[in-house]
Formats: sequence, structure tokens, C-alpha cells
Amino acid sequence: MKSVVNPSSTKELLKQFNFRMTKKLGQNFLIDENILDDIIAGAELTKDDNVLEIGPGMGSMTQKLCESARKVVAVEIDKNLIPVLKVTLAEYDNINVINGDILKLDLKEVLKEHFGDSKAKVIANLPYYITTPIIMKLLEEKLDLESITIMVQKEVGDRIKAVPGGKIYGALSVAVQYYAKPSQILFVPPQSFIPQPDVDSIVLKLDILPKPAVEVESESMFFRVVKASFGQRRKTLLNALTAGNFGLSKEQIKEVLISVDIEENRRGETLSLQEFANLANTLNKYFS
Repeated sequence: MKSVVNPSSTKELLKQFNFRMTKKLGQNFLIDENILDDIIAGAELTKDDNVLEIGPGMGSMTQKLCESARKVVAVEIDKNLIPVLKVTLAEYDNINVINGDILKLDLKEVLKEHFGDSKAKVIANLPYYITTPIIMKLLEEKLDLESITIMVQKEVGDRIKAVPGGKIYGALSVAVQYYAKPSQILFVPPQSFIPQPDVDSIVLKLDILPKPAVEVESESMFFRVVKASFGQRRKTLLNALTAGNFGLSKEQIKEVLISVDIEENRRGETLSLQEFANLANTLNKYFS
């Protein structure tokens, strides 16, 4: 089967299968081969790698993954794309396609079944409306992953890799950077897709850390503190945490902030991961 990563073959397949894009699934198919090659290179794939692909679409990336990796499992939610993938991936014997919703699958079970005890790399062109839940599922379930290489809306990607002190640094930045080290691989313009999205995209590589970036006594407390700190960005930390349902008075919150050397009038967007960890660990003592 010839490559499907160009406008003419993509349109030909769409016509052949009478396929209609589903807006609610955020379907935009890549038609730029250079972009695909750059993603493969950025993910640093080798013939020893196992790959979990999310959202193979018509298989343009999947073809390249099959040629670059040992084994590929592709999860596609749209059942109408399964017949297309059977045609575009017919030549490859190292691919399994699963028709399912990535958010509902038991990924530990999927990885175990297909890859055994070997680590996997994730490659995904994520629908923009559901990017964050998918990323957080991949990270929070503590799967045996080496890295996650994802195409996301530029605005979301910028937030993921943001550093403390900027307006776009927020709960998503902290959550992702707690589990992984993000780096940008490339910029992807709208004309690289059919149909063209209304936004620019970037590809990020998230290298999974061997252990979380900071040591916390309770992950749930850590993320409660992060959520409360960014819940109302205009509020100072003192006010945000007082309103954060920790069951502590303003004076008690003030004592906690003093004990970890954080000024009460600072805002969540100025705190480093280590400062969030110190704050959460101290707050946790009130509940243990």
C-alpha cells in the first residue's frame, strides 16, 4: 500500500470509503511527510521500541511507526476508520489496531498483553478538545512508559512546558512536569492537515521521569494544593488556600506559609514544583 501521507492519496481514501470527518472527534489528518519524519526522529524510535499510538486516523503515522519500531498498537475510537486502516496497514505484520476509547481502556492491561514487561513509547496526534484528560491518564496511571510524543494545540503545549512566573504557568504545567520533562520538537502549521484546523500545533516530547520531580508525602494533597493555588489566580496564596477547603483557619494557613518560607502575598503562578511540594508536605501534617 502506498503512503497515505499526501493530499491526493488522503482525498482518494476519503472518497473510496465515503468517509466523513466527525467534528466532535476533532479529526484532522496529517498530510505533510516531513512533519511525520520529524516526529519519528524526535521520538527517537528504534527497531527495539514498542509503540502505543493514539488516534491513528487513516494510518499515515502508523505506516511510519511500523517501519521504525518493533511493534505498534494503535487505538482508534472511530469505528468507521477501521476498514480504512485494514487497507492502509495491510502490508505490516507488527501492528494491532484496537477500536476503542483511550480514556476507557485499561492501558496497563493493553500494554501487558501486547508488549509483556517491555517499556513502551506513546505517539499521539491528540484531538484538541480532549488533550488534557488523555495526557493525565497516561501520566497518572503510572504506566511502563519511556516517553510520550504528542501533537497538541500550540496554546496547550505552551502551557505544558511553561515555567514559574508567567501567566500561562498553571496546574497543567505543574502536573505534567511532576511526572515528566517536556521539550518541544517542532511547530506544525495548519496547512499540514486535512481539514486545516483553526490553530497552530506543536509536537512535544514528554520524557517520563524515573521518579516524580519532587518528593511528596501525599500525591493527593500535592495536587489539592496545586488546584487550590491556581483556582482563583488573582488571589494571593493565603486567600486561595484559605478558600481551598482544607479545614484550616487563615491564621493556620499563614503559619504553614511562614514555616516553608513562602510569602503570603505570592500567587500560585510564582511557585516552583519544590515550593508546592514543601507546602503540601507541611499541610499534610495537619491531616496525618
